[in-house]
Amino acid sequence: MNEGAGLVRPSLDQIPAADPTARVPADVASLGLNEGQSGPFPAALEAIAAATHTLNRYPARGSLELVTALAGRHDLPTEQVIVAAGADALIGYVCQAVLDPGDEVVIPWPSFPSFLRDAQKRDAIPVLVPLVEGAVEIEALRASVTPRTRLLFLATPNNPTGLEVSRDDALALVRDLPEHVLAVVDEAYFDYLEPDTGLDTIADLVKAGESAVALRTFSKLYGLAGLRVGYAAGPAAVIAAMRKVQRGYDVGALAQVAALASLDDTEEPARRREANRTAMAALTAIVTAHGLEPLRGSMTNFVLVDVGSDADAAAAALLAHGVAVQSGAPFGAPTSLRIGAGSADDMERLDAALAAAGFSRS
Repeated sequence: MNEGAGLVRPSLDQIPAADPTARVPADVASLGLNEGQSGPFPAALEAIAAATHTLNRYPARGSLELVTALAGRHDLPTEQVIVAAGADALIGYVCQAVLDPGDEVVIPWPSFPSFLRDAQKRDAIPVLVPLVEGAVEIEALRASVTPRTRLLFLATPNNPTGLEVSRDDALALVRDLPEHVLAVVDEAYFDYLEPDTGLDTIADLVKAGESAVALRTFSKLYGLAGLRVGYAAGPAAVIAAMRKVQRGYDVGALAQVAALASLDDTEEPARRREANRTAMAALTAIVTAHGLEPLRGSMTNFVLVDVGSDADAAAAALLAHGVAVQSGAPFGAPTSLRIGAGSADDMERLDAALAAAGFSRS
């Protein structure tokens, strides 16, 4: 007997059940969540320690100090910036702010599952546009826009493929969209890119007044995944609507002070980008040594590997040998694994796990 089932919206049946117990065991190498290799910046750790005695107080509502700092960093008015509990929360807020039941949402696929799931939560209609050899097909995206389209999601670099959309292609796509379509550009891995080498949605589109929202996060290179803090920049009317649907105390006090302190360190990001390049080279070498071919061109801290069989089963096999990776199935890549770069010890454990799980060396 399924008590209470009649009280639930039937449309939620299309969304897989959440597993509230899902977590990576402490004794397992965590290579499936795309976490940064390093913890918080030193300045962030100091700010966290200094703020712990105030945790009996609620955090600053609306994260005004952090919003103001981010707006100054990007030369935007504060009305165009919102801080929330990670980029994932912002995806949900923009869907709540824009979508009505029956609206269409264009999504390159495979990509980040929240694009699909948050649209479905609004009873909107996802329009999935297949990637071509792992890359976003710009013309196919453009052709998928109809009078019913309200949102177009674009992740660059894309998750789970790791590939970057060229600046020229992204600018042409967004600038050509009809007035009734808002582009949401997820730049969760923006900080792994070399500065001034590709698309910067905030500088190139938001500041130019285009109908685009940029999403950024402190969860990756900044090492704050456990605190959940990210931000969006976009048209003032869209940001104001997102604030209306946002939870009152969305971002905790420690997350706010840690993110704020991290902004002042201009040298640590460069060091971490270099460390990530080294780790990615080691990861690619190990994967290819076991006869697997990662999708080339990843600009992130992970690779996507087609194992040619059920990804859920392959991930379970590696987990049994002490390494957690991400099955590509929820992302629309059912025969692929997303494997993150890790420490030297993590890479040794991955090497051993691939061998024990039957991925033999070529």
